Amino acid sequence: MTATVNSLAKLTLSRGTLSFPEADPDTTAAIPASGGPLTLTAKARTAIGSTITLSVQASADLQSGLDTIPISKIAWTATGPGFVDGVLSSAAAQAVGAWVSSGSWSGTQSYVLSNSWDYVPGTYSATLTYTLTAP
Repeated sequence: MTATVNSLAKLTLSRGTLSFPEADPDTTAAIPASGGPLTLTAKARTAIGSTITLSVQASADLQSGLDTIPISKIAWTATGPGFVDGVLSSAAAQAVGAWVSSGSWSGTQSYVLSNSWDYVPGTYSATLTYTLTAP
């Protein structure tokens, strides 16, 4: 009998979109994403001692027409073993979590947008790309 077991990685997010409601900058310095924390589950099958990494990168700054809000105005706090806090960037992927050897890990990201009177009114958007790497 033979059994073939290949490397495999799988990432599941609790939802596909994030949104931040309107808030008065005088009373709300950081706006939490609607719907609460984003739940992430990373699963990987890899060689013993191999490092599995999860990262996120924004496509660009938040944009509404010609107006922008720097993507670095969005940060997150994380819960769960191996998950880390961070700030979004479009220049480079940012670490979300790291683990060693095969397994399954669940955690959350609680995103917040720094609020400011300087923002031009509009509906802003950007795309986030998560990458799970298991050698």
